Parts: sequence; structure tokens; C-alpha cells
Amino acid sequence: MAITLRQLSYFTALAEEGSFVRAAARVNVTQPALSMQIKEMEDQLGLLLVERGAREVRVTPAGREVLLRSARVLAEVREIEGIGRRKGPGGQVNLGIIPTVAPYLLPPVLSRLGGVSRQLRLREARTDRLLEELATGALDAVVIARPTGREADLVAEGLFTDRFALAGSIARMAGLQAETLRPVTLDPDHLLLLDEGHCLADQALEVCGLTRRQMRVDLGASSLSTLVGLVAQGYGLTFLPEIALRVEMAAAPGMRLARFAAPEPSREIALVRRSATPREGWFTELAEVLAAAAQELLQAAENLLPPRHRALVETA
Repeated sequence: MAITLRQLSYFTALAEEGSFVRAAARVNVTQPALSMQIKEMEDQLGLLLVERGAREVRVTPAGREVLLRSARVLAEVREIEGIGRRKGPGGQVNLGIIPTVAPYLLPPVLSRLGGVSRQLRLREARTDRLLEELATGALDAVVIARPTGREADLVAEGLFTDRFALAGSIARMAGLQAETLRPVTLDPDHLLLLDEGHCLADQALEVCGLTRRQMRVDLGASSLSTLVGLVAQGYGLTFLPEIALRVEMAAAPGMRLARFAAPEPSREIALVRRSATPREGWFTELAEVLAAAAQELLQAAENLLPPRHRALVETA
């Protein structure tokens, strides 16, 4: 009897979960059913794939080799399914997007899709998770900040440059001068950032030349809205990407913004797909819609930020 795709998916779940109970719950079968499929797979291969312990399961060296190839097979199967889904009725595309872009870019994007023969199934998550789901074929494309560290297997279409502004209360921002305002000059004791794992926080630390250990306050905030609420009340300063300014500043009367001196810190946002995914029209079509919606938000940000010859501006 040949090895089945079901057995490969069950074995992958078991290897990743490290438990028959958790793996069975993940694939929605009973534990005995999953255990039986793994045993049949081992018998067919003549190999021991996992070591069964009292509390956990360990993948054997032979099992790791099988696991690597199983991942490739399952990814190819999902790619085949993706071709049918994207080319079928409605043309559904599974799109992932990072949390520091999704709340701001998605509303104008969805409004523009009314005239486009394309359906989107959206997934919001951090970069690492999105890249994992992209690699397995669960997602067709992701909107993330570059670089990713995994460019060899990916194709990226640049969408826009998202510059960072500095935001804080009137008292906190008093005396700052745009001509000399640089990330490295900021006091780390006054800087509030997103929780570890958010790419925006990592980028902010990088441009400031800081590490988490150098920061007196580490809030673990999960959204830009949380940070805006805190800094508006005078609890510190934070970085805000231009794409977020129209939404976040509307909720923070009296907030002040400052531009950084040139070269302004920024991030590059791109639409990314697997290099193994066939070149199809949906990718270019989606990139155009995303880029157009982003330009609308960036233009609105220009109206909120001070001119480059002035240091600060108070928003209405």
C-alpha cells in the first residue's frame, strides 16, 4: 500500500506538536486513528519515525528526513489546490498582512476591490507566522516589510516606502528640532515600542541603535493604538509609520508629530509570494490595488506632518 497524503499530514502534525493528543486535535481525528496511521506509515517504510515517550514524542533521525520531504510534498499539493482556487469561480486569493499595516491599508483596499474580479481571504499575523503559512501554501501572498531574511525562495513586488514619524504629547515634544532630530539621539527611557516580535519594533530598535535591555519601560504593547493612547497622555514617545497617521492621529487630539532629519528612517512594504508559485495575473493586479490604496494614505499623512522646514505641528 502506498503512503498517503493523509499519513504525511498526520506525521507532520505529530512532529510539530510533539504529542499524539495535540496532533489529533489539530487534524480533527481521534488519537487512536492518528496513531494507527503513523504506525502503518512506519510499517510501509520499514522505519521508526518517532520515539514514543510517556509525555512527548521525539522524531528520529530517519523521521526528520521523511519530515523534510513531507513538507515539500504537502506544499506542492497546496500549490496545486491554490491554482484551482485562484483560477476558479471568484478567483479567491489567500492574503496575509502584518498588524502594523492591516488596519490602515485594508479598508481602502477592500473598497477598491469592488471593480476587481477577485476575492480575498485575509489573515493578519506577525511576519514570522505569515512566512511560515506562505511556505506551506496556506497563504498565496503576504504584505510585509522587507527584508525578510528568506528572499531566496520568494518573489517580492515593492508597494511603497513607509517613513517613520515621532509622536508624543505637547510637553514631551517641546524643544525638538527637525534639523537635529535623529533616532539615535532619543532617550531610550522615553521610548515606547510594540511587543517583541513585531517587525516595526525591531526596525525602530535598529535605527535607534538600541536593544530591549537598554529600555527602561518594556510595555509589551500589541497594537499601535495602545502606544498612541499612552504617548498622547504624556507617557513617552513612539514611532508611527506614515501609513497609520490618518487613523491614529484622529483618535489623539493634541498629539504632536515630528519629522526626523534626513535621511528619515523608513521601511519598505512589499507584496511577497513563493517563487514556486506560477506567475499569474492576480499577483500584479493585487499589487496595483495595494499600492494605489497606500498612496492615498501617504498623501493624507503629508497633510498631517509638518513641512520639512518646520520641526513640529500640532494636529487638530
